Amino acid sequence: MINQIANDRFEKGRGAQYNPKNRFLKGEYVQEHVEGIDDWEQDKRETQYIADNSKTIVNPVTSPDVGMLFSANPYQGCEHGCVYCYARNTHEYWGYSAGLDFESRIVIKKNAPALLRKYFDNKNWIPATISLSGNTDCYQPIERKMKLTRAMLEIFLEYRNPVGIITKNSLVLRDMDIIQELNKHNLVRVFTSITSLDENLRKIMEPRTASYKARLGVLETLSKAGIPTGVMNAPLIPGLNDMHMHDVLKAASEAGAKWAGYTVVRLNGPIGGIFKDWLTKTFPDRAEKVWHQIEECHDGQVNDSRIGNRIKGDGKFAEMIKNQFDIYCRKYHLNEIHESLNTTAFRRVKAGQGILF
Repeated sequence: MINQIANDRFEKGRGAQYNPKNRFLKGEYVQEHVEGIDDWEQDKRETQYIADNSKTIVNPVTSPDVGMLFSANPYQGCEHGCVYCYARNTHEYWGYSAGLDFESRIVIKKNAPALLRKYFDNKNWIPATISLSGNTDCYQPIERKMKLTRAMLEIFLEYRNPVGIITKNSLVLRDMDIIQELNKHNLVRVFTSITSLDENLRKIMEPRTASYKARLGVLETLSKAGIPTGVMNAPLIPGLNDMHMHDVLKAASEAGAKWAGYTVVRLNGPIGGIFKDWLTKTFPDRAEKVWHQIEECHDGQVNDSRIGNRIKGDGKFAEMIKNQFDIYCRKYHLNEIHESLNTTAFRRVKAGQGILF
């Protein structure tokens, strides 16, 4: 059962509950007296949006165990506020904290579509699938206004370059018109991340994401439209949501998912402290047990950077998770189809040619 939090310093609607020090900065701001009357940053923190003119948008992925070759992220930081998010650490490179800053200081790469077009115009580009997004969610709430992801999808369609999408937001359905056109050329695959079916858990672990019901609705809508779709049951957190795997995969399969994947949570860098703080506040009765089970999956640590081990973990508990995943996938006919997206339709578009639907 989820703890009814009595601590009035717990910030509802946020995953992280504080800002750990940025490891790249020498100084930091701290509140020495809780009873102080200053307008302290944690009180009613509003989300801020920071415009940025980036130099690049497509990132080669060199890690062999990630499952993608290239990624593109129109936003840095993520309003969804998932407390376990591995992308939190990257916010430090922008001068912010991996904690509350990550989910309330959102960097908007306003020139992302132009950068993508420039990337495709480079004669050295060899067509390959680019993932939206490999870091933060390309359909987080600000996308409703900015429409950067939609503009990028239009460019993928123009150049007929394959694209993979993964999201926790039902906003992806807004772009069904472009996704359907991409699918006519076998250029798109959409994955929805579903960590559990327990809405009470979602509200505190992934506070600003779409409901699980809405995410299953995304799978069903995409599937009925003939869009190749799958589910990511990730991350699995021992003692919190690993026991929900069966229900997630069953529901996803019934909604039309053809593929499934999973990861075991890992808490690198400051994410460890952020997650432990959240864990002890929300589940004080089992926090220690959950923490130790995470350690059991990563050779006695909660952080893990070992290629080949960090994604799925190792040890008996990780092996049990893997075996269960394999059994449920066979039972619900997931991962039976092996198809690659089309890289042969790529074409460079002359200036002013526009989108050809």
